Amino acid sequence: MSGTTTETPTNAASTTTLDAPPPAPLPAAGEQHHPNAGEPVPAQPAERGPTADCTADSAGGLTFDVRLPAGVSTGADAGLLLRRRPGPSGETEEVRLPLAPVQEATDGTLRAALPSTVRLGEGRWNVFLLLPGRQPRRLAPGINDLRSLVDRVPHESRTWLGVRIPYATKHGNLSVRSWMRWPHAEAGTLCVHDGGLELAGRLYGAEVKPAARLEARPRRGEGSPVLVEVASSAADPREFTVTLPYPALAGHRLWDLWLRPDEGAEAVRVARILDDVADKKRIFTYPAQAVEVADAAGAKPELTAKPYYTLNNDLAVRVDRTDP
Repeated sequence: MSGTTTETPTNAASTTTLDAPPPAPLPAAGEQHHPNAGEPVPAQPAERGPTADCTADSAGGLTFDVRLPAGVSTGADAGLLLRRRPGPSGETEEVRLPLAPVQEATDGTLRAALPSTVRLGEGRWNVFLLLPGRQPRRLAPGINDLRSLVDRVPHESRTWLGVRIPYATKHGNLSVRSWMRWPHAEAGTLCVHDGGLELAGRLYGAEVKPAARLEARPRRGEGSPVLVEVASSAADPREFTVTLPYPALAGHRLWDLWLRPDEGAEAVRVARILDDVADKKRIFTYPAQAVEVADAAGAKPELTAKPYYTLNNDLAVRVDRTDP
């Protein structure tokens, strides 16, 4: 693989162009682990344009199979354009992938590969079809085969973790959600009960030392973090458990959870990204639990607390006041 990267001003994008890889075999049919993984998206009207089937591999790569209508001329320069949605600064990035015919597929099917070695900055990437002499056109999602992402285990020898999950936007277009992290603290089982949150997880790229702490940080930095001791597993120092007491969070509404593996080590955001669900906030929901605490005047306000996943699939806790 070879490529070139060009830096451009804010309103444009840095662009990476990849040489065409050899075609990969088509995925075998099989049952998906989640209802939205592997099921075809309902048919879109003809004006929505071509569709793309996506296949993910366990290393973090993606393959796009684009089905073009009969009679569409592609030429030798057909490709896909992945464009990251602009961040707060307005800057974006672009990655261009060449499309090549797939011999074993039906006529009009072209394939592009995004290798796991190509870095995609964190964010949401819109996917466009590029045909010679035509404007870039959004693609509609077809079948997503994401079985390899379920319970994915990253290799510890790597220096960065790339996660890419294709999904359908609310307008029915194909986009890719991307994360780049290392080390990474993957949230596992959450157990909620009166008084606190029990969290089990696994740290990739580092070990959980005896001085490890969970840090609950106020969302907007308006106070000091709440620190809680973390217990590592005797069998595997990368696995950890911790109980976060809700009363300690009564002073602020939103708290972000971080894991500091050792004294002096850099804190790692606790998140859940090693599966096939691009947006967990709407899918993984947890009950609110009552929080018993007295304020400075001795009154006991009615508070509830609940964990949730943010739009970035990071783990957080929200405290709400329910009394008038």
